[in-house]
Amino acid sequence: MKHRIDKVRAYLEEKDMDAFLIMKPQNIRYLSGFTGSNCQLIITRSKNFLITDFRYIEQAKEHSHNYQVLKQEKKMIDVVKDICLQERIKQIAFEEDQMVYKMYETYYQALKPIYFIPSSEFLTQIRAIKDYEEITLLKKAVSFADQAFEHILPFIKPGIKEKDIALELEFFLRKKGADAKSFDYIVASGKRGALPHGIASDKKIALGELVTMDFGCIYEGYCSDITRTVCVGKIENKQREIYDIVLEAQTVGVNSLSANMKCQAADSIAREIIVKAGYGEYFGHCLGHGVGLEVHEEPRLTKDNESLLQPGMVVTVEPGVYIPGFGGVRIEDMVLIHKNHKEILTKSYKELLII
Repeated sequence: MKHRIDKVRAYLEEKDMDAFLIMKPQNIRYLSGFTGSNCQLIITRSKNFLITDFRYIEQAKEHSHNYQVLKQEKKMIDVVKDICLQERIKQIAFEEDQMVYKMYETYYQALKPIYFIPSSEFLTQIRAIKDYEEITLLKKAVSFADQAFEHILPFIKPGIKEKDIALELEFFLRKKGADAKSFDYIVASGKRGALPHGIASDKKIALGELVTMDFGCIYEGYCSDITRTVCVGKIENKQREIYDIVLEAQTVGVNSLSANMKCQAADSIAREIIVKAGYGEYFGHCLGHGVGLEVHEEPRLTKDNESLLQPGMVVTVEPGVYIPGFGGVRIEDMVLIHKNHKEILTKSYKELLII
């Protein structure tokens, strides 16, 4: 964790700020390893404080060796105020995207005349580039998802409910060692495949339908995210046509990725294939997103994002076509950007499978 704390400290030096107040659970875990439900961090230019209540004191001492662990015996804001007075803090960075207005006003009034400086973007940026430890955990989470896809194929048959598929996926992943699912699973069959976020329902799968499954797990805090679409029984020509278009866009999109490439360029390259095929209006979301401690984080592969891909970033590539009244197809892999190449983390078969 020390190298991550050092980045925060360098930021404070660069911006001439005295401390960083951190509340977001994912940022707390990233910077301290702490996973309890009640915690705030204060990182100054020379000291690190972790504040939590009696339930988590021993856990914090065990997992957060770089911090002075303080037991919260009064309101959290009062402990924060004590530290600010003790350390003579005059300017403090904070996560503006984590504070609702009421909380901000409470802290602002309690800590006056300390000057609050919005700094969420900095933490977002450093978390976007994964270190070796993070990449190792992400690869493990992805490997579990790959195994789950292979496991679920024999379960997909006419008459089974979408919810039963989602439940079997989650059960398998938990048995493998996952901590939790990384989001509510999407299992969308037939016409429901036109719903990009078609959460698994009571609908029963029928012969001749496409089934889109978007799922993943959390392992040691890190997420995986995979989507595959399969066909149950005989496939129709239009279904095959759409699948082939999406597969081409996804493959070209993955192959195009490289360090120092604009995020919008990746989106454009894959999107153009779908547009030229005549289905551009049915691809309404972005090409992909970063994955880490959150299943959706920076960078975003969107039409208007001019930021550059950098070594250490892990992104999804997930084009889709969704036609109301007909159905849809999405295919998604996770990809790690290296300096001179990319590494496809998702290994599951993605050519058309007819079950």
